[in-house]
Amino acid sequence: MSDFSNPPEEPAPAAPNLPVYSVSEISRAIKRTLEGGFEWVRVRGEISGFKRAASGHLYMALKDRDAVIDGVCWRGIAGRLPIKPEDGMEVIASGRVTAFAGRSKYQLVIEQMDLAGEGALLKLLEERKRKLAAEGLFDEARKRSLPYLPDVIGVVTSPTGAVIRDILHRLADRFPRRVLVWPVLVQGETAAAQVAAAIEGFNNLPPKGPVPRPDLLIVARGGGSLEDLWAFNEEIVVRAAAASDIPLISAVGHETDVTLIDFASDRRAPTPSAAAEMAVPVHAELVSQVLDGERRLRMAWQRSLAERRTVIEGLERGLPHPARLLEEKSQRLDDRAERLESAGRRFIAQRHERTEDLAARLPHPRRQLALARERLAEASRRLATMFERRDVVERKREALDALGRVLKTVSYQSTLERGFAVVHGPDGVATRSAQLNVGDALGIEFADGRVPATVGSPSAPAARPARRKPAPRGGGEQGNLL
Repeated sequence: MSDFSNPPEEPAPAAPNLPVYSVSEISRAIKRTLEGGFEWVRVRGEISGFKRAASGHLYMALKDRDAVIDGVCWRGIAGRLPIKPEDGMEVIASGRVTAFAGRSKYQLVIEQMDLAGEGALLKLLEERKRKLAAEGLFDEARKRSLPYLPDVIGVVTSPTGAVIRDILHRLADRFPRRVLVWPVLVQGETAAAQVAAAIEGFNNLPPKGPVPRPDLLIVARGGGSLEDLWAFNEEIVVRAAAASDIPLISAVGHETDVTLIDFASDRRAPTPSAAAEMAVPVHAELVSQVLDGERRLRMAWQRSLAERRTVIEGLERGLPHPARLLEEKSQRLDDRAERLESAGRRFIAQRHERTEDLAARLPHPRRQLALARERLAEASRRLATMFERRDVVERKREALDALGRVLKTVSYQSTLERGFAVVHGPDGVATRSAQLNVGDALGIEFADGRVPATVGSPSAPAARPARRKPAPRGGGEQGNLL
């Protein structure tokens, strides 16, 4: 492998027998050299310029105090990374170094990524905590009270560890309840998704389905390092716990271990056994409390009865004799009857005075009759005037009818009814033969309509059919108008 850290101060003279490469050829040669010399490397640095392309590929740069190297993570690998890359995150990226010939740049093809040490984890944990707290997921107002005695308890944990045995043993000692276990991984890349799915799965159970819906959930895991407990710091788990409609107890790690699910849960237990103690009361203590409550309730009831008996006896001594009550009521009734009779007399007298006052204000009947006669005479005069006007209108209507009959008699339509006709030529009504020419189209109007005709030659008069002489009207003979 060549050392390019100390290049010569002066370039070596070009040898005439060196091969000449094209840009593509030299780029491919550099790519093969890089991939052969750095087939698998682990690089520690801080992520900068992170972005996710629409294709799903991840692009970023890893930097330290003195240098920067580009990095790319293909879509198939990006979905399996144990962490979500962010700007400012210090990581250890593993992969191979290659060259991107299109830009003559080398880059690290990332195939695995881990946080660089516990300090980086704590930094990421603190940033994530501030982000989720700003969204209100840790607010006390969101937290619900735990049921006093749940019928069904759902436990999200590993089915093979000591945690589930401790929980079941503690529940059996205190108050046996039905327990449903949703088995999950509590460590590793897929642990967070399984825990979140288990919380959502319990919440999605129907209340009266074949599998009973739990009244309380416990998310539990034993102790471990920060990396071991990291699944319970993932956003997907914290959001699932905050969105749970079923009250939830978190029991992750030992008492000194704190994860983000502890802030989103309704109650945090220092250990899984303590979570079981929070879930149910002690059976013997509950029986003792019930018996003590029964005794106190019985004593309170007896004391209440005695107090009420004393009150009733005191009220009895304070009540007057029934006979005295009746005498007083009878006297009050007589008083009310006397006052009612007096009020009735006063009411009648007031109404009589009111009637006399109104009678004095009314006009005398003779005066009213005189006024009525005057109004009747005035109406009679108006009626007579109206009849006179009606006679005038009738006379004018008869005169108008007579003029109409005269107008109808002198109209030319009446003349047509007597056997005459009107000749319409090209220039209107023809009253002289000189107005017409041979071949002109005519219209001859009779009383019942108009018929077409044509002006013929005088030398060849058209034969006319014999016209039947109409019968005289009214038994007399009709004279000739012409």
